[in-house]
Amino acid sequence: MNEELQQMISCDSKGNQLYGGKKYKLHLPPEIPASDFWSIVVYDLQDRLLINTDHQWPSVHSGNKKLIYNSDGSVDAWFGPDCIEGKESNWVKTIPGCQWYMILRLYNPLETWFNKKWQHGEIEEVI
Repeated sequence: MNEELQQMISCDSKGNQLYGGKKYKLHLPPEIPASDFWSIVVYDLQDRLLINTDHQWPSVHSGNKKLIYNSDGSVDAWFGPDCIEGKESNWVKTIPGCQWYMILRLYNPLETWFNKKWQHGEIEEVI
């Protein structure tokens, strides 16, 4: 049976609401605890729908063959109105003036999620 675990993230590491005009980074440590796949999807806070940009799908996910992994197996996901050069495969475009939130989904989550041995980083504003 496939199980899905969801966690909503709506604030940065300082407790501030996420804004579309700012740039952010979320660090996912190695060995992301999903036996099937994982994804981060961005939603508009006001209407609760997928954020509406010119990107086909507002997400970073393990099914992306171009996903960039760090040398230790971790993944950095980037969010903002403009992409940082070289991070395109790990970037979700946001809209200035729009508040947003993300949902981290783990499909068939592993024990390290439930026993809290694996924890994602906090979303950090990038200046």
